[in-house]
Amino acid sequence: MKERKPYINLEGDKTIWAVVFLLMLASILVVYSATGALAYKNAAGNTWHYFLKHGMFLVVGFFAMYVTHIIPHRYYSRLGQLAFFISLGLLIYTLVAGVNLNNASRWISIGGHSLQTSDVAKLALMMFLARQLVKCKDYLCDWKEVTWKLFIPLTAVCVLIFPANFSTAALVMLTGLCLLFLGGVYFRHIFAYVGVMMGTAALVIVLALYVPAIQQAFPRAQTWVNRVENFSADKSENSDVFYQVSQAKIAVVNGGIKGRGPGKSIQRNTLPHPYSDYIYAIIIEEYGLIGGAFILILYMVFFFRGRRIFSLANDPYGAYLAMGLSLSLVIQALVNMAVAVDLFPVTGQTLPLVSMGGTSIIFTCITIGIILSVSRDLNILKVKYAAI
Repeated sequence: MKERKPYINLEGDKTIWAVVFLLMLASILVVYSATGALAYKNAAGNTWHYFLKHGMFLVVGFFAMYVTHIIPHRYYSRLGQLAFFISLGLLIYTLVAGVNLNNASRWISIGGHSLQTSDVAKLALMMFLARQLVKCKDYLCDWKEVTWKLFIPLTAVCVLIFPANFSTAALVMLTGLCLLFLGGVYFRHIFAYVGVMMGTAALVIVLALYVPAIQQAFPRAQTWVNRVENFSADKSENSDVFYQVSQAKIAVVNGGIKGRGPGKSIQRNTLPHPYSDYIYAIIIEEYGLIGGAFILILYMVFFFRGRRIFSLANDPYGAYLAMGLSLSLVIQALVNMAVAVDLFPVTGQTLPLVSMGGTSIIFTCITIGIILSVSRDLNILKVKYAAI
């Protein structure tokens, strides 16, 4: 009698799959709780509206993750090259004709849904840099080769994201540089590049504050400066400037060690964006420091599994790809959590796979699917070697 195969075979790193399921479960519980005020305002009090919408995106994201994880990771090398140049075009289009909100054009509208093009660019850039690291492995000591093949592509993406979203550009830069360092690029080259980029960014911000012509190209320069100043200022004053931070701190204090309990958050009604930017504060309020620590541990487990794939993969491209994408997700998660507990200035970064979102969840799932693809191919090779 033939052994019946399962309809859905989840291959690759089982620990990563477990982390994904736990984060999705946390997302469903917290988003349902955190969207009460939003539902009252926009959906006639129907709290199921956003719950079902978010659930739909999680289902679509899971399907995208499954499809990408069964595709051999070597195909992502060429695809990443194509996606990189497409993403540059999308970023340019977003700056010129994107949806403008709060003096920032970050989205484009496709079929009634908003697409944050930086999500596409982050994924495409990591795929492209992993490919370039393999192609340049014999020239990593050459400053000119490293600049043209690695630094310029990284700069191009960050420069196009920078005018509308400084924090995302900075995170993309940090993730890219970490990957290049792990890929063997000399530290002195990275140090010199960082110095040039930081000096250039500081000059642009200063000029944008005082030169009207440049200010039109960088309308959010004052916002960036204000956020840094507010972060370092005395928050004991009762001021609307610190409203977000104050409400997040109240949520954390209310949570204590064990939390108030599922669905019992009070600050969800007063904290801005409790379902996205500040969802980690709601997690702590409802599930306490224990729940907050559990979410942090999940991301750390995810990172170390990505690091393990990087160490064991016999294909350099797969190793760089898994490491770069893992870094991208975990760094964003750590920044979101740091903002929620006032360890970092406000950035507007969401908590990957937990915050409510649309296309951002789908691209996060695609990212994880590609990581799983690398681990899946690694497991297949292990089986083959064991059979020899």
